Amino acid sequence: MTDRNKKSAHLDRRQALMMMGAAGAGLMTPMMIGRDRAFAANADASGQLVLAFSQEPTVFNPLMPHIEVDEGVYYAVYDPLFDFDPDGEFFPVLAAEVPSVANGGISEDGLSWRLKLKEGVTWHDGTPFTAEDVKFSLELTMDPDFRSFRSTGYRFIKDITVVSDTELTWTMSESFAPMTAILASTYMVPKHAFDGVEDKNATILNTAPIGTGPFRFKNRMAGDHIELEANPDYHMDGPFLKTLIIKYVPDLNVMYTQFKSGDIDVIGLQYISPDHLGEAEKLPGKVVEVVGAATFESIGLNMTRPQFQDKAVRQALYMAIDKGSIIDALYYGVPTPTETYMPRQSYYYNETLPRHEFSIEKANALLDEAGWAKGSDGIREKDGVRLSFSNSTTAGNHLREQAQQFIQQTFALIGVEMTIKNLPPAVMWGDYWMNSEFDSVVVGLNVLAGADPDASDYFLSSMSPALGGSGQNTFAYQNPKVDELLVTGARNFVPEERKAIYEEMQAVIREDLPFLPMFQYALIKGWKDDVTGPVPNINNRIDTWNVRDWARS
Repeated sequence: MTDRNKKSAHLDRRQALMMMGAAGAGLMTPMMIGRDRAFAANADASGQLVLAFSQEPTVFNPLMPHIEVDEGVYYAVYDPLFDFDPDGEFFPVLAAEVPSVANGGISEDGLSWRLKLKEGVTWHDGTPFTAEDVKFSLELTMDPDFRSFRSTGYRFIKDITVVSDTELTWTMSESFAPMTAILASTYMVPKHAFDGVEDKNATILNTAPIGTGPFRFKNRMAGDHIELEANPDYHMDGPFLKTLIIKYVPDLNVMYTQFKSGDIDVIGLQYISPDHLGEAEKLPGKVVEVVGAATFESIGLNMTRPQFQDKAVRQALYMAIDKGSIIDALYYGVPTPTETYMPRQSYYYNETLPRHEFSIEKANALLDEAGWAKGSDGIREKDGVRLSFSNSTTAGNHLREQAQQFIQQTFALIGVEMTIKNLPPAVMWGDYWMNSEFDSVVVGLNVLAGADPDASDYFLSSMSPALGGSGQNTFAYQNPKVDELLVTGARNFVPEERKAIYEEMQAVIREDLPFLPMFQYALIKGWKDDVTGPVPNINNRIDTWNVRDWARS
């Protein structure tokens, strides 16, 4: 094994499996996707469709704290002002047009906004949708007595003024280019649903949501399903279904079996598990696609730990990860490795980053040159600091646990001791993660807001809770150049200029390695071949982003 790197680029599958102890099925190759609103010309508008999720949606006010599965209902019942298509382009939903500098909706300095709305839109109860509802929805996110799901961006909004039923303006206390992306994931709620309600956290929306979306809420059987019916007064094309059933099937094997048998028309969150892919692709009457997701897998490092202060150590660790063997043995050779946090489908993806090289020999030489000497136990040490640390992830995630075991062994070949310390999900992703109590982690992250490239919440120095900030920079990463690029990028509204900024930032982070990037996630989606309309969209969190277009033929 010590001479392995002299023979080939990575271990063969048998060797890797022997080191890991076992292998599991894995994620598939991310693929490029484009916008496609196709639906059958002979769509049956009286049809019913059953969509399955492995989790149960329970939060029906979209401005309250919620998780991904809840948005599966929001896209059917509510509407945002505008949204992202699969190519990362905005398209209007409730807005008459997407505000921009070019059309005068946003001033050149980014501080003045003017929003025009569609005419004739109504809520499901027949009440007209107006600019007052937009003003109320935006202000509700900033209400200190309301449990809002997000504060980023909204806090910059000042002086919202209703000009007419279909137009409003506001100012920003500072220029913030990601604001459009944040608004694209903000669903509008009806102001009149809060009339006379003392506690804005407890309204009719919590049990019987009222939206402007393509489907109206009909009934819910807790623990089993939600039934939605077509909104005949919808303001866009569609819906092309009479009934949408959202079914909960928590066991992934059971969910796949029901998809296989035909009880499920579209298999949603958490989709088809990788161990069923080979069979699923051969199922008659089914469409199965492997599509990209914006989440990336990495070994995240706690940059406050003395073991990781030397960049040579981080570079050597990265060189000692045999990504090729991990992908081949655990994920059957199909995931594409990545060098960055940016999904390759993004306009802002940097294609020129240095490619990872697995080399035990070069990693050892790099540490030797940096003055990290092996002790009597074979573990390297420098200035009283041993290259020994723990690595943590969710207990029970068998693929990650096998990858950890493999990495543990390749690290040992360069004089690094990595102990495995896995925790239950609630513990792992609680204070242990958020307050940077870990040494290192195996983690999957999506650091973007839709297609916008801003990642300030994760990489800005002031966003580290461990260093006194309030954000998601749990790596406790500090780099003045990255800070400068993030601030500059957030103030720039020209995509071509922003692209250069974020490409440079990816290059800086790739050189710094506060995390050791492994691969970008992919999802295995499926639906019956008489269903048209489902389109993968890396810029949205869940399948139903375009459920208005779904149909049965």
